[in-house]
Amino acid sequence: VEALAALMTYKCALVETPFGGSKGGLCIDPREYDVDELERITRRFTYELAKRDLIDPAQNVPAPDMGTGEREMAWIADQYARMNTTDINARACVTGKPPHAGGIQGRVEATGRGVQYGLQEYFRHEDDVKEAGLSGTLEGKKIIVQGLGNVGYHAAKFLSEEDGASIIGIIERDGGLLDEDGIDVEAVHHWIAQHGGVTGYPNGRHVKNGASLLEHPCDILIPAALEGVINLSNADDIQAPLIIEAANGPVTAGADEILRKKGTVIIPDMYANAGGVTVSYFEWVKNLSHIRFGRMQRRQEEARHHLIVDELERLSKDSGVGWSLSPDFKYKYLRGAGELELVRSGLDDTMRGAYQAMRNKWRSRDDVTDLRTAAYIVAIERVAASYQAKGL
Repeated sequence: VEALAALMTYKCALVETPFGGSKGGLCIDPREYDVDELERITRRFTYELAKRDLIDPAQNVPAPDMGTGEREMAWIADQYARMNTTDINARACVTGKPPHAGGIQGRVEATGRGVQYGLQEYFRHEDDVKEAGLSGTLEGKKIIVQGLGNVGYHAAKFLSEEDGASIIGIIERDGGLLDEDGIDVEAVHHWIAQHGGVTGYPNGRHVKNGASLLEHPCDILIPAALEGVINLSNADDIQAPLIIEAANGPVTAGADEILRKKGTVIIPDMYANAGGVTVSYFEWVKNLSHIRFGRMQRRQEEARHHLIVDELERLSKDSGVGWSLSPDFKYKYLRGAGELELVRSGLDDTMRGAYQAMRNKWRSRDDVTDLRTAAYIVAIERVAASYQAKGL
């Protein structure tokens, strides 16, 4: 937990969110408890945190991680509000809440969406892509995803549906699925929700030892579940030229060294899965400002765009040209940005900026040979600059 807390500090510094970084949790298996028991446990945990002054909108703001989600965050927010009835910023004590409880659109998908944006930015730099022995864009790239939970599911869904990548392998607790022609991520996700695993899924080949798919040939490997899944026992056999760490610490230090010597490019976890904390920051800001993003400017933006479109079409008619803008263009252009669009835009900008900062270190210094080292340098320099600015 201490290591994850330190990683969170560096992660926040890398993506420039004004959080110091912390981590906490309960040593339980949620599957062994019913909903009422989980609610009592979560509320008691919140009570104990509050009693010790360890949860507060201005001091420590939890967010979902393994085994938790919107439901648990809503319980935490409600318990804190009950204990702090005059705190008008009470909703900002925790992020990852459902929208109806003070959450923000796009938070559930945020980490997976951040993985997608991170890969998109990587593939914008031809020299970086060549480092992994790849070329072109994400279109047609073969991807294996380990873990189809919240992060893995959204990353796989967006990469396949929006970028044209092919998800050829999915690894779960009860085995794996392999299909070189591509797997329907939505169908598998629905199957897992209904049956608790991939066993019995009618399409693709079921692999009993799912972990073995980590070593299957592919273009991009996305470990999106547990830590340490790529270690000394399998690092030599990993064939993917590009790994993006959607989970926290999925590659051990020893495996990282082996992979780098092989020429494997690793996009590090402190960058790759920072989408969650980034959108948590947006939610925190929303709660403190007490207004939904886009509420003040959306309709004014639409009205301005309508004026432009109407004037263009009037000029076309008056000049006898007779052309008109396509309905698809008009729909996209005339629609003002709502909360979800603004959240995605902010996340995309954050992931681009953070990658550029890492890349500048990677490309400008001879002693920096990988993105992980570059990420740590950027983050530690920012933490140090913060201390220096305070005179510490």
